[in-house]
Amino acid sequence: MGNLLGGVSFREPTTVEDCDSTWQTDSEPEPEEPGPAGGGEGPGQEPQQPAQSPERACGRPRASPAPDEDAEAAGAEQGGDSTEAGAKPKRSFYAARDLYKYRHQYPQNFKDIRYQNDLSNLRFYKNKIPFKPDGVYIEEVLNKWKGDYEKLEHNHTYIQWLFPLREQGLNFYAKELTTYEIEEFKKTKEAIRRFLLAYKMMLEFFGIKLIDKTGNVARAVNWQERFQHLNESQHNYLRITRILKSLGELGYESFKSPLVKFILHEALVENTIPNIKQSALEYFVYTIRDRRERRKLLRFAQKHYTPSENFIWGPPKREQSEGSKAPKTPTPPVSGHNSQTSMHRKSKESKNASSAVHLNSKTAEEKKVAPKETEEETERPKAEPSEEAAKPADGEEDCTSENPNSPPEETINIPTEKEESVPPSEKEEEEAEHANKNSENPGNTTSQDDVVI
Repeated sequence: MGNLLGGVSFREPTTVEDCDSTWQTDSEPEPEEPGPAGGGEGPGQEPQQPAQSPERACGRPRASPAPDEDAEAAGAEQGGDSTEAGAKPKRSFYAARDLYKYRHQYPQNFKDIRYQNDLSNLRFYKNKIPFKPDGVYIEEVLNKWKGDYEKLEHNHTYIQWLFPLREQGLNFYAKELTTYEIEEFKKTKEAIRRFLLAYKMMLEFFGIKLIDKTGNVARAVNWQERFQHLNESQHNYLRITRILKSLGELGYESFKSPLVKFILHEALVENTIPNIKQSALEYFVYTIRDRRERRKLLRFAQKHYTPSENFIWGPPKREQSEGSKAPKTPTPPVSGHNSQTSMHRKSKESKNASSAVHLNSKTAEEKKVAPKETEEETERPKAEPSEEAAKPADGEEDCTSENPNSPPEETINIPTEKEESVPPSEKEEEEAEHANKNSENPGNTTSQDDVVI
């Protein structure tokens, strides 16, 4: 068995987001009826032993920490719950990881197999053994300690026996629950009856009373005195977290939401226990296995939390701003660029149009000069023009002769197709000079004839 367990690896979550799946299915419709009571699976509830996918648990495989490591780290943070005025709270990774393991049924609790037959918690609740190290039986605690708030406040060894968990607490004499023991506990009416009496006793210690069998609670008669004490003694927040966990383990999952909703209302709306709000949002809410119930409580808290910008337990920001990204995207840079390019294109078109007009005027002048040249050419042998002056002129004549009615835009593309050709401005100057020389000095062709001969 040892070799089998030694080969099992567990990928622990490494961030708060890995541990918190509250808003994972927020887009799904939520039915009006609450999820099933108890710790079993149901719609919206955490699976008992989920497959550790890389997306949800991307941590590196490592040895599991000691059972009380997370509890002590989280307890230290929860004990120092009060934050300075105006300081923005931060999510606690130790709290998120501790409650992730609880909601997922402690996926690496191998002690559950080794201690199947040790029913210390059940035997204590059956009044067969006292709790250690004090040596007090459950009946004495329920009858003589009830109302003794000094003893309940200063004794720190009974709470682990009254509300057992599948994790080690600070009292090392208390034994952890096992799955087998949980099933036996639920079947034992005597143990269940005493467990509910212990829950009522602790609620009264906090200034709260249980009013029905569905878990609804209200203020007790002595609520003012006890709320003031609860607001100042923050180590009791650890006890409330433990009580909530134990309720879920022993079949009273449905009792959690009414208690947490009551505490949130007193802390955020009534402002009677303001120091507890951080623990309520960071710990109490996340003991609830049903995602839908957690979302309801967090939405309620978000409505009343002040300052509202410091509320960090709501849906991720990327989901909230997803629908508002499209209309809010600014477009001035794009429109400015487009306007510049359009202006550039317009300037190019106007420049091309002017060059086309200029070329057309030049071709017209050349046509006028052409008859004079032909008359002189009939009298003497024809001279060959220079390469630089003849090539562009021939190209222009071909273009105009083939398409006499073509629009000016077509004539623009011919000189600009080749990158190595002379720019239009230089060609225009050369052609203008050549035309002027021919018109002013028609006898210049004789010099060219002499050279050829």
